[in-house]
Amino acid sequence: MDKIEQLLQENTYPGRGIILGRSKDGSQAVVVYFIMGRSENSRNRIFVEDGQGIRTQAFDPSKMTDPSLIIYAPVRVLGNKLIVTNGDQTDTIYRGMDRQLTFEQSLRERTFEPDAPNYTPRISGIVHIEADTFNYALSILKSSQGNPDSCQRFTFAYENPLPGEGRFIHTYERDADPLPSYSGEPKTIEVEGDLDVFTEKIWNSLNEENKVSLFVRFIDLQTGSSRTRIINKNGR
Repeated sequence: MDKIEQLLQENTYPGRGIILGRSKDGSQAVVVYFIMGRSENSRNRIFVEDGQGIRTQAFDPSKMTDPSLIIYAPVRVLGNKLIVTNGDQTDTIYRGMDRQLTFEQSLRERTFEPDAPNYTPRISGIVHIEADTFNYALSILKSSQGNPDSCQRFTFAYENPLPGEGRFIHTYERDADPLPSYSGEPKTIEVEGDLDVFTEKIWNSLNEENKVSLFVRFIDLQTGSSRTRIINKNGR
């Protein structure tokens, strides 16, 4: 398994990232979402709590030039399911699953983002907790080698995740122009430490110039209770 701090320190711009996994003691489901930015518009954001989930918000509304693609609800909760994504497909999945569609079926009406020439992938995750067990899945919708004429759809499902193990997927392979889409399966990482230790480890490993906001949640698999940490570079 990879060390999450090493993966992040070696990549100055993974873009937006999702980690799903299980705590080392096996008692907690782990959910992580972070955003980064290169432009002033992308960096002018914070995470704020919104019910059981979160949403992005302009830190300085007077500097917001284009809210499309950057203002959305990354995390929403539907019963015993938690949805986490890098865009407004959170709402698409929520509506679909509320109508008894599957995670994959709900995403069929979406593709990658229309932000040529990057065509940023849409990455999404779903966590399903039942009694004291859980499973999760990750999805990526991306262009074919930067060609918008073709959308590639990949879903990776994990049943009964092992303690101390997580999966990490992000939008970009590396910093470049245009930005190359993530490729391959989600990376297997170690989930070490409690909520605060894991949160600080991730935040401190993200590139200082490009990191914007971080959300981490630990969910008790027996009680369903959760604890959340949010770190915003703006306003710290």
